[in-house]
Amino acid sequence: MERFIHQELLSWKEEPERKVLLIRGARQVGKTYSVRQLGKRFTYFLEVNFESDRSVHAFFDKDLNPDDICRNLSAYYNVPVQDQDTLLFLDEIQTCPQAISSLRFFNEKRPGLHVIAAGSLLEFALQELPSFGVGRISHLFMFPLSFDEYLLGIGEEGLYRLKTNHETNTPLPSAIHEKLLEHLRTFLLIGGLPEVVYSYSENRDYLKTQQVLDRLITGYEDDFSKYKKRVPVSRLREVFRYVVLQAGKKFIISKASETSSHAQIKEALELLEMAGLVYRVYHTAANGIPLGGEVSHKNYKVILYDHGIFQRILGLDLPEFLITKDFSTIYKGSLTEQFAGTEIIKNQSCHTRPQLYYWNREKRGSHAEVDFLVQKQQEIIPIEVKSGTQGKMQSLRILLQEKKLTMGFRVSMENYGQYDNIRVLPLYAVSSLFDA
Repeated sequence: MERFIHQELLSWKEEPERKVLLIRGARQVGKTYSVRQLGKRFTYFLEVNFESDRSVHAFFDKDLNPDDICRNLSAYYNVPVQDQDTLLFLDEIQTCPQAISSLRFFNEKRPGLHVIAAGSLLEFALQELPSFGVGRISHLFMFPLSFDEYLLGIGEEGLYRLKTNHETNTPLPSAIHEKLLEHLRTFLLIGGLPEVVYSYSENRDYLKTQQVLDRLITGYEDDFSKYKKRVPVSRLREVFRYVVLQAGKKFIISKASETSSHAQIKEALELLEMAGLVYRVYHTAANGIPLGGEVSHKNYKVILYDHGIFQRILGLDLPEFLITKDFSTIYKGSLTEQFAGTEIIKNQSCHTRPQLYYWNREKRGSHAEVDFLVQKQQEIIPIEVKSGTQGKMQSLRILLQEKKLTMGFRVSMENYGQYDNIRVLPLYAVSSLFDA
């Protein structure tokens, strides 16, 4: 399955002054698969999995000399380790902190060797290291498949090309628009985790995809036991599911648990965020660039990292979902807002940590809220998400007027269009917000 991040990996491969690359992201988003695909471009590929092969930890117990480490790994796996010709892949590196510490020395003493490291709970390990290779390590953040990647993954390259090259100021032919909406309906149901998308592409069986999602949810919650030194598993599970239940609303810590303290819930949420399973959407005053300069760290919403996992935990009514034309009846639109938020994240730069913002104004008799704000060059782009084809845009108009912004976007089930200074994008076209 081709991923857009593969092009980033190829670019890194060809950089004459590349650094060691650290790929970060939640479990099951495709990190290992993507590196293995890149490995096919090398004469030799050496993959080390620190979780499944604990014996190799011993090679990193001494002075972390890259030449000694490479010599030992080469002999152990019977794979040559040669500058330019070998890709050395250190997977699940979070289980071997000494290996993380060694990365800076690979960059300094073996710059000709291509080295990639990856892990799913890296944030925990990095937090415990006294120092790390600041300025010596490149980072890539990886997420589940976007809708565009999903289209390519199920063989709809022509539809993807047509959508991507379409001028957003004119509607698509209605037949094309309806076909894209049908694919969007499926993607909302299955989500973007590679294993689920692959299952659907092979079988076209909705029930099987839901079974895969159930298994993945169980796996994630079983993983919570790895955090138990910090937070009890039951509390993590409780907060994880509360994120789903309060989707689209301001996160109220006191409502996340009846038995846990404010500090305990906050710590559980931070751990879930570090694991890449949730993202905070911070309130910003939106008075100028950068948006992060005027955030309220006390006021935020929280979304799950994958909308397939989201709908499965919430208990989507599958028959109703498959026949409805109006998603506003499904969880009052929280699924579409969840989808839009993750699409925005997936279409930001993969070289920086994802950031999401929203805006609201709370005045007696005049409440207003806009779902998302993004920064594009020196512009603020406000985005209001609607789950159907109807709905007022009063909040968006208030924001545009108060902040003197030139253009806003309504993302909905409608075809492309425009109302004065508000441009309409179909929900399947969120990625076009980031087009040059």
